Amino acid sequence: MPDIIANGITIHYDDHGPRDADPILLIMGFGAQMTLWPQELVDALVGHGFRVIRHDNRDIGLSHKFDGVKAPGMVRMALMRKFGFKPKAPYGLHDMADDSAGLLEALGIERAHIVGGSMGGMIAQHVAARHPHKTKTLTSIFSTTGHPKLPAAKKEAMEVLVKRPASLDEEVLVAHGKKVSRTIGSPGYPSSEERLEANVRAAVRRSVYPEGPLRQMAAIIADGDRTNMLKDITAPTLVLHGEDDPLIPVAHGHATAAAIPGARIKTIPGWGHDLPVDLVDELAAEIAAHANGAG
Repeated sequence: MPDIIANGITIHYDDHGPRDADPILLIMGFGAQMTLWPQELVDALVGHGFRVIRHDNRDIGLSHKFDGVKAPGMVRMALMRKFGFKPKAPYGLHDMADDSAGLLEALGIERAHIVGGSMGGMIAQHVAARHPHKTKTLTSIFSTTGHPKLPAAKKEAMEVLVKRPASLDEEVLVAHGKKVSRTIGSPGYPSSEERLEANVRAAVRRSVYPEGPLRQMAAIIADGDRTNMLKDITAPTLVLHGEDDPLIPVAHGHATAAAIPGARIKTIPGWGHDLPVDLVDELAAEIAAHANGAG
């Protein structure tokens, strides 16, 4: 899993499938490493004939860290946004989109199918809007327009997401990660305890960097409502969303599809805010059919 310089920073990525196959770029969400894209999903997409690239976003995993750059408090930023002021953040989602587009450029990939989940879906929306020449198709997974009047997350889902672990002890971090996964995960497709334990522990051992998500959250809050931007997206778009998502309710998916001209939405009962192994084949088939149909 190599590093590469893209958009002026170091991006860590991996690359699966034939190099001459149609490329898919997977963009992960808030505070999550690229390995949260299940290997089974990557393998399934490769099986559908694609080259699949994952990368750690800036400030997470093994990509560039903006050490020492202070993020403003979330409450202050939210209040500024509520009263019509645009808060400043160390960087924006548009910068993260430029990272993704820069990665494609550095890899010599002219155009790719852009797939993003949660915050990664927001970043993918920016890629499609800012870099249409690099976007074959867009797939926005359990993401949002950012419109302030859309339904809020369930209280317990937001609380567990923003709460910091009591310490950086491995067992504390693993227990916290498992709680997050269980709280926002899919009621219809629960992960086995063994799989959840293994995945969370592997993520903790791969990288722990509590400061990064603070700056990523600042970027999300500062970005605000993307509805007008989404109206200008020309790439064929698929929206995938769980009907039982406690963090970004399904209404956000419908709003995203309504904002992007010609977008199609597919919702799945029992799906929450995760990527269950039991849904891998269905999600891969939807993404592949969308990419092949647009092609």
